Order: sequence, then C-alpha cells, then structure tokens
Amino acid sequence: MINRTRETQGNNFIFGTRTVIEAIDSGKDIEKVLVQNGIQNDLIKELVSKMKGLKIPFSYVPLEKLNRLTRKNHQGAICYISPISFKSLDNVIETAYSMGKDPFLVILDRITDVRNFGAIARTMECAGADAMVIQSRGNAMIGGDAMKTSAGALNILPVCREDNLKKTIEDLKSTGIRVVGCTEKAKQLIYEADFKGPIAIIMGSEEDGISPEYLKLCDDLVKIPMPGKIESLNVSVSTGVVLYEVLRQRMQ
Repeated sequence: MINRTRETQGNNFIFGTRTVIEAIDSGKDIEKVLVQNGIQNDLIKELVSKMKGLKIPFSYVPLEKLNRLTRKNHQGAICYISPISFKSLDNVIETAYSMGKDPFLVILDRITDVRNFGAIARTMECAGADAMVIQSRGNAMIGGDAMKTSAGALNILPVCREDNLKKTIEDLKSTGIRVVGCTEKAKQLIYEADFKGPIAIIMGSEEDGISPEYLKLCDDLVKIPMPGKIESLNVSVSTGVVLYEVLRQRMQ
C-alpha cells in the first residue's frame, strides 16, 4: 500500500515532467509543483522556466518526499491541480463597483490549516464577501478537506492568488479601499470601527497573527473583545465575528 502524507490526501495531483508541462500549457489552475532537488535535464529546465514566467508556486524537495507521494515514475516532478479556478482581483473589484456596491474583501495571511481555510470561505460566502485574497505561497492548499469544510463555498466565492501580498495591499489602498487588520495588538474594538465603504479585512496566521510588514500598511487595526480567561479565538471563528460586524454595519 502506498503511504501518502496528509498533504496528499484529498488533493488531485499528477506526476511526470512532460505531463506537468502539458497541464500548464493547457491552462489548468495549478496549486503548486514539487520539483526534485538536483535535477538539471532539459525538461526540468523547461518546466521551471514556465513556472517562473507564469508565477506558478513551486518548491525544490528531496527525492524521498516525492517517493513518499507516489511509487510510480514521477521523473522528479509532482503537480497539484487546483479544484478551483483562481480569479483576477482587478476583475472582482471592477465587478463589485459595476453592480453598485462597495468591494468587501478578506485577505488571508498564512492560514495553514485546511479546515480553517474552508470554514473561513464558508463564512465569507454567507456574509456576502466579494473575494478571498491569498498569497501564492504560505497558505493551506485548496484540496479535498478545504473544499469539504467550505460546504461548497469555494466553488462560489472568488479566490484571488497574488504573488506579492505587500504590493497587493498597497495597490488596494491606492484605489481607495481601506485595509483593516484584525489583531490583539489593536486598541480599537471591532464595534467602534467604521466598516462602511470599500474595505479589505486582513486575518493573520494561526501561529503569530498578521505579519508585521502588513500591519504597518493597515489603515486601521481592530480587535475582538476577550473578557474571558482564554486570550484568543480560532481564526475561523474570529473571521466570522468580524465579518458579521461588517455586514451589520453595511445593512444599516
């Protein structure tokens, strides 16, 4: 029996250098590609060149990792096919404005638990958010577990994958979209903040919250009141609390 790691379970992956190149050439949405360390043949060079040109996430890994994922002849390349099609953030924002509504975005900074990822997507769709914005590296893979936990929301909610999240935040601000970070470092409670108008909410990593470089870019910082003894909420729960305060204000 093949011993697959948890990373592989529930994800659609293909292998073989030529097969991966053909998948890229056909326009399939790629989650990420694993390439064996040390291989320098022409096909691998062609694959790496294509991935760099198209900004497809990839990483070099030891042969042993690839062998754990499949015993078949992977030729040094394994590719995860995304079950969703990533959307253009510019198009999402333009669509929102064309419909007469203020854009309502959620930026996820390094949410690595697939179930949290899926639960956040479900809450976002229910709360009427326009899109989820993620960086091309550092977040949970959108595989079977995330799709299941989202209860179908990831089939509906636009997900925009950006190569440089810092630049994306700066671009959003330049177009008049307020960027608000949810962090325990804030002084202002979410109930004291103004969430009306075009807005993007940043939710940070389960481990250490929002990255310092993104915190510095935020127009406002807010926090959820915590009168209990436990000082933090699960990130998917926190996202739900914030998003429904946004929705409450926007419905007034």
